[in-house]
Amino acid sequence: MFPDLIQYLWIAWLVLAVLFVIIELLTLEFTFLMLAAGTVLGGLGVNLLGGVWWLQVLAAAAVSALLLFTIRPVLLRALHRSSQHIPTNVDALTGMSARVVSSFTDGDGSVKLDNGETWTARLVDAAASVAPGQRVTVTAVRGATVVVAPEEGNPA
Repeated sequence: MFPDLIQYLWIAWLVLAVLFVIIELLTLEFTFLMLAAGTVLGGLGVNLLGGVWWLQVLAAAAVSALLLFTIRPVLLRALHRSSQHIPTNVDALTGMSARVVSSFTDGDGSVKLDNGETWTARLVDAAASVAPGQRVTVTAVRGATVVVAPEEGNPA
């Protein structure tokens, strides 16, 4: 019975490789991709060359480990090299210019950002005076309120 199972071991190697590729598609970290490649190159490769089952397992483990520690770090470095941090959503508002829409009372007012959105605003320095139409810069976002400061060169 055991020799019959060894005869069809190549099917197990293919199923295991497909399983690893499916898991890789869910995780996207190149770990299971390296295991799948080790399974195909080591396990299935030795099987097709007529190696015994324990040699197939050993070759699959060795090739997988080799790929995990050599190729995977290179792939991860190449993947992360081109991905610089680009602020989006609320993070992109910090540093954006705005025009004062309504006058500030007790440090609170309204501004229209350069992206066209109108926000409730609070001055960094509540004692500062800012007139409607004057340019300000967003320094922070606190919930649904932007904290603004008068732009350099504008009279405060």
